Amino acid sequence: MTGVMIVFVVIGLAAIGWIVARARATRLQVEVGRLATNSRPTQHGWYVALWTAIPALVFLAIWANVMPGLIYETVLSETAAQQLPADDFSRGAILSEARAIASGAQNGAFNPLATAFVEPFREATSRYSAVGAVLAAILAVAGGAYAFSRVKPDFTARNRVERVVMWALLLASLIAIVTTAGIVASLLFESIRFFSMVNPIDFLFGLKWSPQSAAMGYGNDDAFGAVPLFWGTIFIGAIIAMIVAIPLGLMSAVYLTQYARPETRKWMKPMLEILAGVPTVVYGYFAALTVAPALRSFAATVGIPGASSESALAAGLVMGIMIIPFVSSMADDSIAAVPQAMRDGSLAMGATASETIRKVLIPAALPGVVGGVLLAVSRAIGETMIVVMAAGLAANLTLNPFASVTTVTTQMVQLLTGDQEFDSAKTLAAFALGLVLFVVTLLLNIVALRVVKKYREAYE
Repeated sequence: MTGVMIVFVVIGLAAIGWIVARARATRLQVEVGRLATNSRPTQHGWYVALWTAIPALVFLAIWANVMPGLIYETVLSETAAQQLPADDFSRGAILSEARAIASGAQNGAFNPLATAFVEPFREATSRYSAVGAVLAAILAVAGGAYAFSRVKPDFTARNRVERVVMWALLLASLIAIVTTAGIVASLLFESIRFFSMVNPIDFLFGLKWSPQSAAMGYGNDDAFGAVPLFWGTIFIGAIIAMIVAIPLGLMSAVYLTQYARPETRKWMKPMLEILAGVPTVVYGYFAALTVAPALRSFAATVGIPGASSESALAAGLVMGIMIIPFVSSMADDSIAAVPQAMRDGSLAMGATASETIRKVLIPAALPGVVGGVLLAVSRAIGETMIVVMAAGLAANLTLNPFASVTTVTTQMVQLLTGDQEFDSAKTLAAFALGLVLFVVTLLLNIVALRVVKKYREAYE
């Protein structure tokens, strides 16, 4: 019996417990009167269902981590295990191959010795799976029986179920915090290792980025200057893309909320938001095959020097189109949430519709607009595919939008692609870049929150 089947069996037992406990609580409610019962029948049902499911599911989670070790110990106790090599790596490779064949993930054996352990793996897996299923079923039945015995008119099932729900919500809210802490800890740990090899000043203020030369043994003194990467990220994601996305997104929101008829808004707004669902690789192909060649031809026509088939302008323009829905949607919701009394008051004072929009609605909706812009900037800074396909991988420090540049995220992917050893400065540089990007994003959030707080106080 597979683990998924066991989980479904436990859930089925919990459902049966819910039905039986609810029926008993309903009968008790009829016998003693509704006002004499502490909890509703549904709450008694959930109490029994939780006691049936939670202990069994917790056991299955623990058993899933314990069972592989027990299976390996059982297989190693076979007589055929004496033929295994003494080298741990070779032994592990043979056993892993035998286990893959036994589970059906692999058809044939590369090492003939692995075939001798296929049947022991199957037998041990079947045996311990059956043991886990039986123990889980026993726990489920025992927990359900215990909870069912407590279904009485004065039992506080409601409080106990609500306490479980509260702990579940608390655990869900802690997942984001724990995940963020784990990300920061991993970045800090690996970044500290990197900065023990490379001077932080050279990394943050150096003007040359050439990790390949360091990997080839030419030294780390001037190979990890990340300023070209920071500039490329700002140039593409925070300048060119925002020049496209902010005006178009804001004007789209103004038109949809103030000028468009309901019929027009009904089909135009979903079409605009479809842009957010297009895969970034599609934008990358569009930028590489259509926009970049057109920009190169234009630059050659007007005589702009240094024009490349991979340019910051091509990536920035397409990226700006991609993030228009982020700005437009947030601005749309914020403008629509402005009280109608403010708009009516402005018009009553003699202001035109455009003056009302510029001097009343947009300032009042500025917190939401800033939130949309911040979301768009974060999305643009973290984009990789468009930059790889349209802007290139060259770390150039240039103001020419027709030249090839690269970004922090693109270089992080480049450094971590393939078989890499996590003891070289070349690989660890990706974590240092990630840490800098994390800090910059955090500072942007702090600034945006201050702006939002200031204007929210002014217009509430």
